[in-house]
Amino acid sequence: MTVTELGRASGPHGEVVLRRRTTEHGAVHLELVVDGVFAMDDVDTSTEQALATEALARCPGDGLRVLVGGLGLGWTAATALADPRVAAVDVAELQGPLVEWAGRGLLPALPHEDARLALHVTDVADHLTASPGHYDAVLLDVDNGPAFLVHETNAGLYSDAGLAAALAALRPGGVLAIWSSDPAPELAARLTGLPGVVGVEHLVLPVERDGRRYEYAIVLGRRAPAEP
Repeated sequence: MTVTELGRASGPHGEVVLRRRTTEHGAVHLELVVDGVFAMDDVDTSTEQALATEALARCPGDGLRVLVGGLGLGWTAATALADPRVAAVDVAELQGPLVEWAGRGLLPALPHEDARLALHVTDVADHLTASPGHYDAVLLDVDNGPAFLVHETNAGLYSDAGLAAALAALRPGGVLAIWSSDPAPELAARLTGLPGVVGVEHLVLPVERDGRRYEYAIVLGRRAPAEP
């Protein structure tokens, strides 16, 4: 196995490293490491893609506006852009170097030249607060979900106040979807308890990797439609 470093940068939010790993069988994978902690790779991206497909399947109509919180390796944003009903995808990413690398084409999954795509170097919490009633879908893949945080400051996104801010960024009837590295029934229960939320779902997505079974999750909730 060989590992090639594609980018390394330090900043106010810690160090981020993008690297390419080539296995002895010739398979090539990207890896993202944040503050020395392995964050993700692209060995299996099915759940990152499902974050977009499951949310958009619950969004009727055309001209959809989508916010992706957390760029990662670009799979969620790319999947949203693959839906022809989507008119715009904003990505809020805290790590400026990752956005720069995406602009240089180092995240091959992401069609970075698509005119519908806008990458913002910002805290997704700030972006949500500044975007009331703007989106048809808000897709949050920040950190590893509420149970395994790389940055403890991200805990606020999963609090009542953080969830309320995400819901407020939706248009009436819009869908909030949150990715988690583990089943998150407590998060689903918290979302269910907030005013103006309907149709909360907790999807458990099993994935086989290296002979082991993992369970990821997506929690979905809809902002109540406008009164007729």
